[in-house]
Amino acid sequence: MAKKAKQSKAEQANSTKTQQGIPTKAELEVLKILWKNGPSSVRFVHDTLSANVKDVRYTSTLKTMQVMTERAMLKRDETHMTHVYYPVLNEEKTMGSILDRFIDSVYDGSISSLLVTFMNTNTSSAEELQKVKELLKKLEKGK
Repeated sequence: MAKKAKQSKAEQANSTKTQQGIPTKAELEVLKILWKNGPSSVRFVHDTLSANVKDVRYTSTLKTMQVMTERAMLKRDETHMTHVYYPVLNEEKTMGSILDRFIDSVYDGSISSLLVTFMNTNTSSAEELQKVKELLKKLEKGK
């Protein structure tokens, strides 16, 4: 039984490490703003969030960004009067991790199931479907 407890704690530690790099929904919104606009102040991020989301408080934005800094998702430049934050996480890698987690949890790791669902939805535009077809052709040629 002692081994099971140790394994359980080790698994929990690995799970925590894995999730440290995966942002929450609020953290992802902050990252998207920083990826799009570059290093920014809390005020800028807050104003951008407020334009898109109702009832966002400045203190909530500040706290989110402070936590993200503690989690090594952001770095803070304190050389100026207004602190400027910039993302540490790479956009492509982060979005890939989020997608992998989604596919694992919703589609049991099956990309083909995800694509079948995507292709069968009424919300897929002709342009989106064409992009998927082109991507599949590129992947096929690469093999």
